[in-house]
Amino acid sequence: MSHSSVFVLSEQPSIASSFLADIRNVDQQEDRLRFRRNIERIGELLAYELSKSLSYTPKTIHTPLDTLTVDHLSEQPVLISVLRAGIPLHQGVLNYFDRAPSGFIGAFRQPTTENAFTIEAAYHAIPPIDNQSVILIDPMLATGRTLVQAMQLIAQHGTPAHVHIVTAISCPEGIAYVQEQAPFACSLWLGSIDSHLNQKSYIVPGLGDAGDLAFGPKL
Repeated sequence: MSHSSVFVLSEQPSIASSFLADIRNVDQQEDRLRFRRNIERIGELLAYELSKSLSYTPKTIHTPLDTLTVDHLSEQPVLISVLRAGIPLHQGVLNYFDRAPSGFIGAFRQPTTENAFTIEAAYHAIPPIDNQSVILIDPMLATGRTLVQAMQLIAQHGTPAHVHIVTAISCPEGIAYVQEQAPFACSLWLGSIDSHLNQKSYIVPGLGDAGDLAFGPKL
């Protein structure tokens, strides 16, 4: 694929820095409601920035006093999220693209050795995506393998016009992998780019397991 465009929310000082700090802070992470809400807020901010790259069509509306021509989104994007961790971020994006169809992919790491794993992605429910703008949502971009596998599943259902990847926390290794291996042209909309992956492929400094922090530990 061609080199992806990359937007990073934290590159300019804004209220987003507070939301990103809160989801990382171990003194606040036990408050699941606050964690989910801050992830949702990050999704809203990234959705707003992403919306600037979409197509718009002039439309005339009637106010109580006159008519007015305004830009309306030409077509709703298709939102597809990685379960379960992606749900709060998905809700934030959906708050802004509130008429968008939604799809979901269930994916998880299946350990093979102490520091190795495969990605299992059995469940997927994908709306029509041919020639559509697709927003692929996952809060953590670590190795990039989950997102690439998600795109490979999406490819079984058609060919999108463009894929926008939305994630809260990312790292250089995962970004490079997506840019090299993604089957579609895509853009990356990132909350923050962290330093690196550790030996267990967790993002450092990161925040831990986003799914567990949002919904509780899993067996």
